[in-house]
Amino acid sequence: MDIKNKNIVVTGASDGIGRCTALKLAAAGSNLALLSRSQEKLDLLMQELSGKYPQQKFIAYPCDISQLEQIKPTIQKIISDFKNIHVLLNIAGIWLKMSPLEEVAPEDIQSVIQTNLIGLIQITSQLLPNLKQQSEAIIINDSSRSGYMAQPGQSIYCASKFGVYGFTEVLKVDLKDSGVRVAGIYQGGTNTQLFSKANEVDRPRDNFTDPNDLADTIVFMLTRPPKLWIHDIRITY
Repeated sequence: MDIKNKNIVVTGASDGIGRCTALKLAAAGSNLALLSRSQEKLDLLMQELSGKYPQQKFIAYPCDISQLEQIKPTIQKIISDFKNIHVLLNIAGIWLKMSPLEEVAPEDIQSVIQTNLIGLIQITSQLLPNLKQQSEAIIINDSSRSGYMAQPGQSIYCASKFGVYGFTEVLKVDLKDSGVRVAGIYQGGTNTQLFSKANEVDRPRDNFTDPNDLADTIVFMLTRPPKLWIHDIRITY
C-alpha cells in the first residue's frame, strides 16, 4: 500500500509503540486519527505533528477503549471526519504485573480483558464496514509473544493476548476474499512505559525491543504490495 494521503486509525497513539508509529506514519504522508485515554499526551502529540506536517490531517480522539460506551461515538466521529478509513492499527494495550491467578484482583482481570481484547474487537467491529468499502485496506493487531507462548505469572495477560491471536486468525479467514488484509505482530518485551504504568518498576529492560524499531516494522508491513503481504511477525529479543 502507498500510505501517503491514506487515512489511518491508531489506537494507543499517545505513548510507546503507538506514538512512535504515528510519528513515522506522519513522516510518510499519512493522515491520522489518534486514539488514547490521555488527553494531555494526545495534545502534545498533536502539537508535534501539526508543527511538522501542517498540510496533513491529524485529529485526536480521547477514548478509553475499555469503556464500550465510548467506542461507538468515537468511531462514528472518526468516520464523519475522515469519510474513508484505509488502515486500522490496534496498538492500545495494558500490562498486568506478574502474579499467581488467585492474587489478581477481579477488577484487574476485568480491566485487562476489556482493554486488550474486548476493546480491540469492538473497535475493529465498528470500523470494519468502512474498511470493506475501500479497494484496499489493512488491519494490524499488535499482540505480544504472550499471545502465542505461555508465560509464568501472566495468566490474565496471556488470556487477553491469546484472544487477540485467535481473533486475528479468524479475521484473516473471514476477510480473505475482500480487499482487507489482516496481520498480527507478536513481540517480546518492549522498552516503553507499559510496565511502570502497572507498578512493575523493577523489571529489567536492558535488552528489550526499541519501540521505534517496532514502528519501523509496522510501516514496512503496511507498505508491502498485496502479493507480498506479511501476515504474521514474531519478534524476540
